[in-house]
Amino acid sequence: MTDLADVKKAGASIGRPVERIEDLRLLKGQGRFIDDLRRDGMLHAAIVRSAVAHGRIRAIDASAALKRAGVHAVITAREIMSAMNGIVPTIPLRSDAVAGIEPFQQPVIAHAKVRYVGEPMAVVVADNPALAEDAVDAVALDIEPLPVVADWSAAEKNDVRLFEGQPSNCALVVSAIRGDADSAFRDAPYTRRERLSVHRFTAMPMETRGLLGEWDQARKKLTLLGVTKAPFLCRRILAKQMGIAEADIDMVEGDTGGSFGVRGEFYPEDFLIPFAARHVGRPVKWIEDRREHFIATNHSRQADCELELACTRDGTILALRGRVHTDAGAYVRTNGVTPARNIGQVSSGPYRIPHVLMNVSLMLTNKTPVGTYRGPGRFETDFFRERLFDIVAADLGIDRVEFRRRNLVPESDMPYPLATCLGGATECDSGDYRMTLDRCLAEFNWSEKTRLNGKLIDGRYHGVGIGCYIEGGASGPREGARLVLESDGTVSVYTGSSANGQGLETVFTQIAADALGMPMERIRGVFHGSTAHVKEGFGAFSSRSVVMGGSAIVVVAGKLKEAIRGAAATRFGCTPEEIAAIEGERAVASDGRSISWAELAARTPGGLFAEGSFASSKRTYSYGAHAAHIAVDPRTGHIELIDYVAVEDVGRIINPETLHGQALGAIVQGLGGVFLEGLVYDEQGQLMTGSFADYLVPTATDFPNIRVFALEERPSPNNPLGAKGAGEGGIIPVGGVIANAVAAALSSLGVQPRELPLSPPRVWQLIQEARG
Repeated sequence: MTDLADVKKAGASIGRPVERIEDLRLLKGQGRFIDDLRRDGMLHAAIVRSAVAHGRIRAIDASAALKRAGVHAVITAREIMSAMNGIVPTIPLRSDAVAGIEPFQQPVIAHAKVRYVGEPMAVVVADNPALAEDAVDAVALDIEPLPVVADWSAAEKNDVRLFEGQPSNCALVVSAIRGDADSAFRDAPYTRRERLSVHRFTAMPMETRGLLGEWDQARKKLTLLGVTKAPFLCRRILAKQMGIAEADIDMVEGDTGGSFGVRGEFYPEDFLIPFAARHVGRPVKWIEDRREHFIATNHSRQADCELELACTRDGTILALRGRVHTDAGAYVRTNGVTPARNIGQVSSGPYRIPHVLMNVSLMLTNKTPVGTYRGPGRFETDFFRERLFDIVAADLGIDRVEFRRRNLVPESDMPYPLATCLGGATECDSGDYRMTLDRCLAEFNWSEKTRLNGKLIDGRYHGVGIGCYIEGGASGPREGARLVLESDGTVSVYTGSSANGQGLETVFTQIAADALGMPMERIRGVFHGSTAHVKEGFGAFSSRSVVMGGSAIVVVAGKLKEAIRGAAATRFGCTPEEIAAIEGERAVASDGRSISWAELAARTPGGLFAEGSFASSKRTYSYGAHAAHIAVDPRTGHIELIDYVAVEDVGRIINPETLHGQALGAIVQGLGGVFLEGLVYDEQGQLMTGSFADYLVPTATDFPNIRVFALEERPSPNNPLGAKGAGEGGIIPVGGVIANAVAAALSSLGVQPRELPLSPPRVWQLIQEARG
């Protein structure tokens, strides 16, 4: 492994607040998003979706739609089965794959039954989007309604089975175990149990999903544009489904208007659009509208938890135990197990808890399936834990900050193992958790602001809240990179990581420049995501891009330097050991002869390049503390965020500006989930909040007072950059911090928030119930 000191030698780029180099192109309207792309002879697809949450398909009649001018095809399960040897492919798990989940995987198109509103039933292909949409309405659907399982408690009763032949509506129970929690609870001097819940909401990227499929009949090759996040992994799934070799599929990533975990997973459309292109023999494009995004793209978060804490009377935590039910929706999709795993495995957070037992049930309901959304499972489990901590501290008569401080994992215990889950073990790699807590308290001026707790000032109750967290990132196993020395001496960087709008091109340019000892201006470009760029790639998820992709660049930069050294030795007729230096974009022999990198590249047959990967099975764990000051209007239930402070240690900061943007944006997303957002269903499985008229998202003026302090005190020992994943940490503690602040503000009324969201009607109701 390349040493961190080697990367720091140039030190000219890493650590600088460089403006995002991709922004100029985007601000000038030169971005290439999926809907910008056109192809000769291109057709357009629209999806026929079920309006019934649970039903048996009697018939699909496409005859009227096919008679419409400009309609080229209507593809149903029948057409797919005809082309696929009588089967409809299902979507396998991409991450956290476990045996026994196969019966609950989603078919790429509904056949026999529909199980949620929005499930694809047919694909219409027409000359333009308007014709396709009109033809969708002409497809006649005959669905026999079946009883609807509207929530996890109904699913648990098993009166209605979503999948015939299965013993229950519980797809899986995920257990996270450390020590012997049951024994610790039997002998504990103090225990407390609370029931807490988080509602269903999801990410709302600026750009919805979209795909453009092209089939080359002569070469039997498929090109799919519009992919993001995990192109290589999705290619593997698609190749198996369509019976095509992976090498015959090119996944092409362009500019992406946000992902946040929901975009870039394998959805039914990721099969249906390329299948349609092959079926009609012409390019086919599909763009998801916002209504489709609400009902078809992964939801997340919804979980109900009975959580118990066992302590000594002085507040030393002995054990944590919980039973959680997550509403997984109608199917277990590609990463649908990940939130449940994280709820269990990260339940102890940054605290030393010797005994942990968390059982998390994935309950199937007639709702849109769930997946990952920024901080999946971690947002929920942090709310559960931090809310319970405040309740327990008050019960024991211990200051809530002191309760946390005395239970934080000390630096001397690093690396610190978390609970084992799904057979996998992980450990916090490094950190001084008390340091970030103390820094947060100081920046927030906690000692002064805590005096406001419960005070009624100008008709509003004031309160402050605190919470600590860890963020696991840098999922392995590998990431690939290829560096090419061009004939003009510039370097092109190709990476298997994906750009979802997080500034990847900028930070990778900084890393490559320092690793090669050259100015950023000499990095020609960063080419990302597409499967043709590198032999192997994995993508952007779980805050892995800088750690895995950036480290791959460092490793391959070392190989490129050795290739330069070898080429120079060949040029001078000496051994590589006689090349004294290759700094400053020149190779210098021990006898003083020198040659520029550019000339070497131009004169080397086949050019100069290097390719390789960085491999690691060890995750990184950034960590921090957040504090909030809020004011509650008891007449309306409205909460104003007066001040919010976040302190995080990310190991090593590549670019302070992009990091600040990531943290700030994540906090605002968390606040939106706490105060504004919610996916509400009725008893018939119909989504009641399916537009921005009902589903509110934060705007730039909603939360103006957020301060973020990023530190790099404890580098990770697990990668050459010393970096830790930091793209999700900002959102993780928000729910618990705000709920704790609300409890402090309304302490005189005895209000104890135990569920999210904390929307004005919900808070007003809590106040009325307390007064009544």
